[in-house]
Amino acid sequence: MEPFVQRHRRDEAKEASLFLLESWVKEKDGLTAGFTGRSGGASGDAWASLNLGLHVGDRDEDVIENRRRLIDALGWPEQSFVCGEQVHGCAVQAVGAADGGRGLTSRATAVPDTDALMTDEPGVLLVSLYADCVPLYFWDPVREAVALAHAGWKGTVLEIAHRMVEAMGERYGSMPADIRAAIGPSIGSCCYEVDEPVLARVRPLLAELAETGVVPLAEAIEMTSPDRGRLDLKELNRQIMIKAGILPTHIECSEWCTGCRTDLFFSHRMEGGATGRMASWIGMKGR
Repeated sequence: MEPFVQRHRRDEAKEASLFLLESWVKEKDGLTAGFTGRSGGASGDAWASLNLGLHVGDRDEDVIENRRRLIDALGWPEQSFVCGEQVHGCAVQAVGAADGGRGLTSRATAVPDTDALMTDEPGVLLVSLYADCVPLYFWDPVREAVALAHAGWKGTVLEIAHRMVEAMGERYGSMPADIRAAIGPSIGSCCYEVDEPVLARVRPLLAELAETGVVPLAEAIEMTSPDRGRLDLKELNRQIMIKAGILPTHIECSEWCTGCRTDLFFSHRMEGGATGRMASWIGMKGR
C-alpha cells in the first residue's frame, strides 16, 4: 500500500498539494510528516505552481508565499520552519527551537552545508527540498525524535541514511531497532538512467552491501548498454537503512515516481532542469 496519500483539497488553486505519510500521522497524535506536490501555489512559468525552492530562478516573493501556504496548510507557525542549505553531502545537524525560521525567507539563513536535520524538540518543523532526489524520513517513537535526509546519488553513495541512524543514536540514544523510516516520492529506476562515471561511484557501495548479504548487484542496477544503467535509488537507500539496523518491517517506501508523474511532482530530469522544488517535512507538536 502506498504510504504517501494525497490529501483532499477544497480549493485546488490556493491550497498546497500535500501527500501525507498517513500511517505515521494516524498513529502518533501531534506528528506531521509528508511531501508536497506541484500544485496549489503562487508561482508561474516553469515553476508553476507550488515551487518551494529559492535557488531555481523563481521570484523570491512567490516562493515565500508558497512556503507560507505549506505552513498554513499544516497549521504550524512560520517560526517553526527549519531548512538546511543542501549540498549533496552527508552532514547531519541537530536543530531545536532556537533555530526556528532558519531558511524560511532566505537561503543565507538556512543551516549551512547540511543535507540531514534531526530534532527531539517539539514545535520544530524540519523541511528539505527535492526535484527527483530521495527524501528519507526517520522517527524514533521511544526517544521522541524525528529526522529528514536528502539523498541524491551522491548522498546515497555517502550512506547518509546510515549516518543519520548513527547520529540519532549518539545524540538521542536512539536504538536502530526502534527507529521507523520512510522513503518518499522520488525518481524511480524506470526514469533514472545514469552513465558510467556515476555507476563507477555506486559499484563500491553495491559490493559492500553484497558482502554483508543485504542486496545483490542486479537488484539495484539494470544495465541498458555497456556504459549506462538504470539505478534504483529507493532500493539502495532501503538496503542502507537495513544495514544500519533498521528493521525491514519498520521501513515504508513510496511507489510514486517523480519522473513518471510530472502532473503531480516537479522532475529536474524530465523537465530539463527548468522546474521547481517539492518539500519533505516532519515535526512533532508540543503536548
